[in-house]
Amino acid sequence: MQISSIRRSIWGREPATLSALPGLRPSAYDRGMSVLDRYILRQCLSVMLFVTAVLTVTVWLAQSLRLVDLIVNRGLSAEIFAYLAILILPRFLDIVLPIGGFIAVLFVFNRLVSESELVVMRAAGIGPLALAKPVFVLAGIAALVLMSMSAYFLPASNREFKDLQFEIRNRFVASLLQEGTFTNISDQLTIYIGGRDQRGEVTGLLVNDDRDPQKPVTITAERGAFAESGGGSRIVMVNGNRQQYDRATGKLSVLTFDRYTLDLDQMRDAPVVRFPEAQERYLGELFFPPAGLDPLMLHAFILEAHQRLLVPLSAFSFVMIPLACLLPGQLNRRGQLRRVLLAIGFAFLFESLDLGVRNLAARHIGAIPLMYLTDLLPLALGFGILLKGGIRLGFRLSSLPAFAAR
Repeated sequence: MQISSIRRSIWGREPATLSALPGLRPSAYDRGMSVLDRYILRQCLSVMLFVTAVLTVTVWLAQSLRLVDLIVNRGLSAEIFAYLAILILPRFLDIVLPIGGFIAVLFVFNRLVSESELVVMRAAGIGPLALAKPVFVLAGIAALVLMSMSAYFLPASNREFKDLQFEIRNRFVASLLQEGTFTNISDQLTIYIGGRDQRGEVTGLLVNDDRDPQKPVTITAERGAFAESGGGSRIVMVNGNRQQYDRATGKLSVLTFDRYTLDLDQMRDAPVVRFPEAQERYLGELFFPPAGLDPLMLHAFILEAHQRLLVPLSAFSFVMIPLACLLPGQLNRRGQLRRVLLAIGFAFLFESLDLGVRNLAARHIGAIPLMYLTDLLPLALGFGILLKGGIRLGFRLSSLPAFAAR
């Protein structure tokens, strides 16, 4: 039964009783998902998906601008840029999705009040907890998504992003070089380029090699190009000279060349194995970290593990805030601006308190239980308000016929 037909049966000229509203009797409502459950859930879910998509794209575009430098100034391909941009997407969902659920519940229930649909539901005998049931289902869906992100997708994307970033920095040497800047590839190798042309070649090359302190080498060339192969990074220089100074004898040797190839991998002292950070670890690795970690790293692992578990719980807390603010008390179809602002204020307060407690837990491991208390506090308080507060319509159900006859 649609909401409009229910409203007509209650507020029409003919009085209606609860027995005349099939599907809205408490006994029928409590059996599984009713029509109203699916109606509210569908409205909230569609709004949450829309808001989450908009916020995610907005934040993603803002963060992706930082990666544009890899294409413009460092010569990476558009495919690598797109892959890196996709890998940073899961980082935003644990923040954006709970906010999307909050906005969806706040918008849908405020609209239900303004269009008198919530008044009809309450007049039909549906209590606050029953109205909150589809919202809890919505929060459960969001929590499952967030749990999958915390358990697998977030650490997998972070690890892949860091691995590719490490490879770019330590293999794709061309991406490190910027015009007019001396770049240290290693402790003994420094490269300077004057500029780049439209074909990706570099001009004004200078290479300083100090691997042998007694015989430093300086290479200059008019232009050159970087090449990546299975053997590693190479730089091919054209029209230049190689100068080697022998400190023992004071002799300077100069070699003029038309074409000269320099293997950069043999001249770099980058580490072979990269140690994954806490954000790149799966939950099992966080709760059972490898032996031999220093206390600061162990603290970071434990904190990250508990934060991963708390993210799904935040979905329930965020959707409970608008429910606790909009459902109890009398309903005003002319607007619920004060309640909407109150819900926004409580959400801002909750998020600020949560960030403060997390910063405290980052310094003191004993504050980790406070993180759970902070995340569960809105859920517990909101549930208590819905259980005991109720909604007072300002008139009794028996007075509906007299009111409808006016």
